Amino acid sequence: MGICFSSNRNDGDESDHNAEFVGGNVTLITTKDAWDQKLSEAKREHKIVIANFSAAWCGPCRMIAPYYIELSEKHPSLMFLSVDVDELTEFSTQWDIKATPTFFFLKDGDQFDKLVGANKPELLKKINGIVDSESGRHI
Repeated sequence: MGICFSSNRNDGDESDHNAEFVGGNVTLITTKDAWDQKLSEAKREHKIVIANFSAAWCGPCRMIAPYYIELSEKHPSLMFLSVDVDELTEFSTQWDIKATPTFFFLKDGDQFDKLVGANKPELLKKINGIVDSESGRHI
């Protein structure tokens, strides 16, 4: 399992660092308003949210990003979000991010689980647990 410890890092490179963190059914969150909008949408649609707080400079974040995108394609009943901790520093601080990647699991806007680190088996286990528990519920 790999993790990067958070730091406020700006290397001056203005290129699009986030390109490798989105795709499939992953939505890149770039503002607090976009976050609020997606959480409202998830609540309306009775979807569980998985939010990946990561950083472009973090090797483990880049390593797990394609897997996160793959999971988003396999589980369209869940909402997958990606937040760059350097782009939304103040917002990320409110979530007490100590290391990246950090995955938060939310239901109706409230956190019910968390995973720190690029641990593919544990991420899959948590997602499968959610899908299994949600499959018994009919909307």
